Amino acid sequence: MFYLKDLLIINISIMAVLKVVEILGNSNVSFEDAVKNVVKEASKTIKNIKSVYVQDMQVTVNKNAIAEYRVTTKVCFGIMDD
Repeated sequence: MFYLKDLLIINISIMAVLKVVEILGNSNVSFEDAVKNVVKEASKTIKNIKSVYVQDMQVTVNKNAIAEYRVTTKVCFGIMDD
């Protein structure tokens, strides 16, 4: 039988420092592909990417058809200790 008094709670406080940069991406295929392009290109110079927030989406139109998908993103990554 388990009693609440037997429960040991350990509170570990971990301090994380993150940085956010705005990166624009584009694709001729889709919005999803535009975001994938952001992650692919950003990861060449940014390590430890934690998340990508899509702030804005837009398209360019040529002859009444979508020509390009564009995204404005916020890329969040951890600051690494040396």
